[in-house]
Amino acid sequence: MPLSLPGPVRRAGDIALAVNVMRKRGLFDPLRLDHAIRSMSNASKYGPFAGVVMHAAQTRPDSPAIVDEKGELTFRELDDRSNAFARGLTERGLRPGDVVAVLARDHRGMVLSMLTAGKLGLRAVLMNTGFAKPQFADVAEREQIKAVLHDSEFFELMSAIPADIPRILTWVDESDNADPAIPTVESLAEGQSTDPLAAPAEPGGTVILTSGTTGTPKGAPRDKVSPFITAQFIDRVPLPTDGTMVMAAPIFHGTGLSQFSLGLALGNRVVFQQRRFDPERTLANIARYRADSLVVVPTMLQRILDQPKEVLDRHDVSSIRVIFAAGSAIQPDVVVRTGEHFGDVLYNLYGSTECAVITVATPQELKKSPTTAGRAPVGVRIALYDENRKRITEPDVTGTIFIDNPHAFKAYTDGRTKETVDGMMSSGDVGHLDPDGLLFIDGRDDDMIVSGGENVFPQEVEHLIAERPDVLEAAVVGVDDREFGKRLRAVVVPGPDSTRDPQQIKDYVRANLARYKVPREVVFLDELPRNATGKLLRKPLTELEPGS
Repeated sequence: MPLSLPGPVRRAGDIALAVNVMRKRGLFDPLRLDHAIRSMSNASKYGPFAGVVMHAAQTRPDSPAIVDEKGELTFRELDDRSNAFARGLTERGLRPGDVVAVLARDHRGMVLSMLTAGKLGLRAVLMNTGFAKPQFADVAEREQIKAVLHDSEFFELMSAIPADIPRILTWVDESDNADPAIPTVESLAEGQSTDPLAAPAEPGGTVILTSGTTGTPKGAPRDKVSPFITAQFIDRVPLPTDGTMVMAAPIFHGTGLSQFSLGLALGNRVVFQQRRFDPERTLANIARYRADSLVVVPTMLQRILDQPKEVLDRHDVSSIRVIFAAGSAIQPDVVVRTGEHFGDVLYNLYGSTECAVITVATPQELKKSPTTAGRAPVGVRIALYDENRKRITEPDVTGTIFIDNPHAFKAYTDGRTKETVDGMMSSGDVGHLDPDGLLFIDGRDDDMIVSGGENVFPQEVEHLIAERPDVLEAAVVGVDDREFGKRLRAVVVPGPDSTRDPQQIKDYVRANLARYKVPREVVFLDELPRNATGKLLRKPLTELEPGS
């Protein structure tokens, strides 16, 4: 619906469209309004994640919910165990409104921690498993953590916070020599009643952390999430119902958490990795469980496709109908290779922790242009604004991307928020629309490099270099230069056939782009630095010594 309509009219129309999408996909049955009312009631009382699991426990209790290293758990088992765990946490002194940190990989302990937090009205901060001590300590202090639920592998990280903050173990590896006096999910649940709990006065909410690629991650709270946000995912992504989803992306981040929740809501069995991503194990799980959907961040997809041909051919992946990728840009060659190996199944979501869903590129759109971010789904509108915040209406003109999404966050936990114009929120990215209305991301607005007075957005140059058959990945950054202010540095991960000749890369860019977009230096590395969710870390690339 156009932005010119009054806000309440647009919102009412969006809800009607969302309900229709959910009806078509089997998430809303007009003949069973009692189910819909109960589901919405659960979500409003316990939060969206707990609401999904509780509703499934009421409607399909004996269906498989998750599979991890220890085996399979049904929705009923998740519901019962979380009730018992909640009573154990209450005996430890945790009360509704308290803030707990969850630092865990993907497994039943992580799921039970999130579910129990929702039932008790605890505010759960989902910590990044790639944190260093300073980041972990800063976030714990800022969010006023009252307890930490963590895997035993993170014992060393716990020394960064005060010793009097209680610890509960969500997973225990024998090799970590855990003190048996430290309580675990299982020990706190042992002997407790599995009867339903009274609802908290207010849902505690979940805090998802931003990627923190430029400093301490900010907290984006998700206190109350409308069930209609699911329509934004399934409007453009045909996730199967009553199937099997392989979850490779970490569920502490927005990509994994959203698709995990949606997969459960659609009645899927969700198969976790063995806590750490392994490309061949992912392929093996697809084949073993005849999975019809796979959730990844783009670097995971690239690592899968980089496996030797004999490994790729060893596993039958013909059951896959949807590969859902989000979290960072996908290299064009990865898009093409995905189609060649898996078929037309790749759906690339462009969004953020703050803005939620922005656009989705379908297989057909990616075939037309492997670098497109696609189109906005139901209920989302995008617009481009120039540096003076005047609306851009012409195609192929770069501007800052602004979003109107009722499910976007309101403010960070430290009180700051994002820039808004005309009631729309900045994504922090710049991009352009082609004549057909497809969105293309040109880069972060703060990644723009001014070199010799010319503005360069690195993603265009990165995509071009990565298209070369002898290049696996590429990144472009600006480094200080006395003559030009900034000069362009291309950091290239070469393929096996590369001659590692910097001049070849420069000549290739010069033949395809404007002169001022040609990198003045080219550095070859075996891999690019990334954080735990696969986002590129640009700062280390600017600090490389010349000739490294």
